[in-house]
Amino acid sequence: MKPIDAFYLKQEEPIQSCMMALRAIILKQDQNITTQLKYGLPFFCYKDKMFCYLWYHNKYRKPYIGFVEGHRFEETYLLQEKRKRMKIMLINSDEDLPIQNLNHILKQALDLYRNGIIRVKE
Repeated sequence: MKPIDAFYLKQEEPIQSCMMALRAIILKQDQNITTQLKYGLPFFCYKDKMFCYLWYHNKYRKPYIGFVEGHRFEETYLLQEKRKRMKIMLINSDEDLPIQNLNHILKQALDLYRNGIIRVKE
């Protein structure tokens, strides 16, 4: 078993199902997205450039998706907390995923890379 697969499988329910659904949604956004375990958590890269990751917020007791270039976004559902660059989107694992917000912010994040605002390998 790959370490990244073990990461998902060791999560308790409903966190495990939530994170696996988020992984599927992220990977479905673009064929150039890959995933790997970095710093002990699943990171998603666009053409080898990190753009988002999944983790669990201990204070709020919720999983979240973190956006590496989150400081560029003004959506009210994103939290910056004490981070300079990244913002996170908390996910309530006991409710339906906010698909519209997820697709919107993932598209915005990917467009930074696709449009050359964030340089990637060609």
